Amino acid sequence: MSDAIRQLEPSVLWNRFADLNAIPRASGKEEAVCRWIKGLATQAGLEVSSDAVGNVLVRKAATGGMEDRKTVILQSHVDMVHQKNSDTHFDFDTEGIRMFVDGEWVRAEGTTLGADNGLGVATMLALMEATDIAHPALEFLFTIDEETGMTGALELKQDWMHGEILLNLDTEDDREIGIGCAGGIDLGFSGQLPTEPASGSHGILVEVKGGSGGHSGMDIHKGIANANKVLVRILREMEGLSGDEGMALATLDGGGLRNAIPREAKAHVAAGASASVWTEKLSALKAAIQAEYRTTDPDIDVILHDADAPNEVLTSASAHALLSALDCCPNGIDRMSPDIPGLVQTSNNLARIQLESGSAEAHCLTRSSVDTEKMDLARRIEAGFAMAGLRSSRGGAYPGWTPDPDSEVVQMMADLYRELHEEEPLVLACHAGLECGILGSRYPGLDMVSFGPTILGAHSPDERASIPSVKKYWAWLLEALARTPKRA
Repeated sequence: MSDAIRQLEPSVLWNRFADLNAIPRASGKEEAVCRWIKGLATQAGLEVSSDAVGNVLVRKAATGGMEDRKTVILQSHVDMVHQKNSDTHFDFDTEGIRMFVDGEWVRAEGTTLGADNGLGVATMLALMEATDIAHPALEFLFTIDEETGMTGALELKQDWMHGEILLNLDTEDDREIGIGCAGGIDLGFSGQLPTEPASGSHGILVEVKGGSGGHSGMDIHKGIANANKVLVRILREMEGLSGDEGMALATLDGGGLRNAIPREAKAHVAAGASASVWTEKLSALKAAIQAEYRTTDPDIDVILHDADAPNEVLTSASAHALLSALDCCPNGIDRMSPDIPGLVQTSNNLARIQLESGSAEAHCLTRSSVDTEKMDLARRIEAGFAMAGLRSSRGGAYPGWTPDPDSEVVQMMADLYRELHEEEPLVLACHAGLECGILGSRYPGLDMVSFGPTILGAHSPDERASIPSVKKYWAWLLEALARTPKRA
């Protein structure tokens, strides 16, 4: 399947992307891909090193006549989000991504494509090996574990890099020049809740599936269904309608990665009636949910199946407390920016819910470009789960990136875009958590922008990369390198 990808232009970039996608590279499992990158650098005769957490840095001298230009750091993360459709048989630990060309798009068969941030990595590899491209001195920074905690950026060795300009290649719209981003914090909740033997005569598996999913930063403003929240809504309705028939909660399993909007979720309950009876009871609610999400999630579905009756369920009081906390947990936009039109300022994603044998867990990713708002929202979320008897924990906090629209590199990139395309670029901050905020805090004074080709549906199996956009972005990057400002 990669043969068709290798025929695309620019071929040097697409060929390296095809090679990269043959290597499994989940967050926290990047050793193989980092070894491969270091091997390519060594073969090209370049200086290469690693730090304690596994980030890779490659240095390449300036081409003739460019020695007086500022050193440019090119940066991308090597890990990718692993998500697949429930009916797709695929082992992310052993298989390479199965790609195909679909008109003007590159897609994957039932899984994420890895264009986020694989196209940035492939770009850097193509430049690393090129012998016919004019450029200043370059430093290629390949970071690890961006998607699950930004570990690579947070643990980056100081005084390692010498560049003055940083080009982050992790923006997903070819018209955009990213100049700022939100910070974030991971919230975890856990506890052992009281259980009792199940008394229902039937078991029911409640499934929410077919959600569109997406990036919990870049797509949070779109109103995409969060399958965890939809499932809790269904269970709350069952809880309220149960009456003498009874409904008791045994298990929950929904969502996955902290920065992906959950597409699927399921629960196992004990009930006094069969799935067909409950399907009839909930038909109006199902229709309402599908109507509410007909634009953002046209394939969303709620299905009730007969299942084995569970042996153990939460007590009525503990189930009510847990579902209430999940129901009240903020999800989506909390506040829009009053200063930058259209920018989400603060949000939360209820990313993961799990219940098994009374052991309950929930995980959120809370984002904001205003640190005080981020922490205020975190405290509010923690208060809700505390009332359900769950302990809270915080981790993975990272800073935002304060915009500087007047910086030299921002002005250069904007001027180049106008010259190349005779239209205005979109110079903006985003709600995603780019590594630039962390890198800027560890290397104060870096002049930074983020840009990249158009990628839609990142963090979901609908992820796709625009073929014309990659060509457009490549030309923009090469021109930027050729016109890098001189050192003072």
